[in-house]
Amino acid sequence: MRVLFLLFIIIPIIEITVLIQVGQAIGAWYTVGLVLLSAFIGVNMLRHQGLSTLARAQQRMDQGEVPGQEMAEGILLAVGGALLVTPGFVTDVIGFSCLIPAVRRALIKPLIGRFTVVAATHRNQTEEMHVYTADPDDYRTVEERDPIEGEITHRDR
Repeated sequence: MRVLFLLFIIIPIIEITVLIQVGQAIGAWYTVGLVLLSAFIGVNMLRHQGLSTLARAQQRMDQGEVPGQEMAEGILLAVGGALLVTPGFVTDVIGFSCLIPAVRRALIKPLIGRFTVVAATHRNQTEEMHVYTADPDDYRTVEERDPIEGEITHRDR
């Protein structure tokens, strides 16, 4: 919690300092133009990368796999997109780095084992529950892990 608080204090101070320095070097209106241009380019790149990730996720689901990697990439894309529309050059650099597939995968790789995906399937009047980590090699059914407690109700439509 303390780290987030410090980030919300430090990042704006760094951004203001960089914006002032760039504004003094190239002029205020050129600085504003660069900020708007980077946001525009970033949003277009985000759209392209998001659609690409969505297509890969759809392909994995069609193959009967859980798209854990793609879900994690989607979260990182959302963070990158938020940083890109935030005015400033430092957040733009971080946001653009989230849009580069190799960098994105490198950031996700150490964290991917921590994600857990629970998927329910319904086939031939039976329900199966499976637990996956985002690592496609780690597959277990619910019975092999801790039980999931809850109440299931069926409603007739």
